[in-house]
Amino acid sequence: MNQNDLEKMIKDIIIGMSGNNASGTAGSSATPVASGGRMTYKDYPLSEKSADKLRTPTGKKLDEITLEALMAGNVKPEDVRISPETLEMQAQVAESRGRTRLAANMRRAAEMIAVPDERILEIYNALRPYRSTKGELYAIADELESRYSAKVTAGLIREAADVGEARGRLKTD
Repeated sequence: MNQNDLEKMIKDIIIGMSGNNASGTAGSSATPVASGGRMTYKDYPLSEKSADKLRTPTGKKLDEITLEALMAGNVKPEDVRISPETLEMQAQVAESRGRTRLAANMRRAAEMIAVPDERILEIYNALRPYRSTKGELYAIADELESRYSAKVTAGLIREAADVGEARGRLKTD
């Protein structure tokens, strides 16, 4: 495999990760991408048709993620994570094809990017049956909303707490 093929494969993996993420509210009015205008299915795949608009969370352009840069130590793990802006672009592409639920999932993922992985795992465990009280789950929702601006996900946590209470699946005080 030559260097160009390997670099293309790395870029495709980075962009492909966004297709498996989730975020936002269905039917929400999306923020246009930083370069102006909304993305449509005609801009997909983003790595080929809109690569100039893609940035890593650290601000690197997609074409800066090369094997040479990796070998030189200029590409760090945080450079190959998906950015909220890329997820928003993917959401706009999904909306342009009428896939509002997928777009909502992409936006919800975008708001969760700021939450540390360890905290996400703690929240996941707290949501399991009989692991948390309603008050504990509401406190998690408040934290997500106030600390990370994850309003949609906070709403889902509150909804899960209410459903857990109605079904008798919460830890008792």
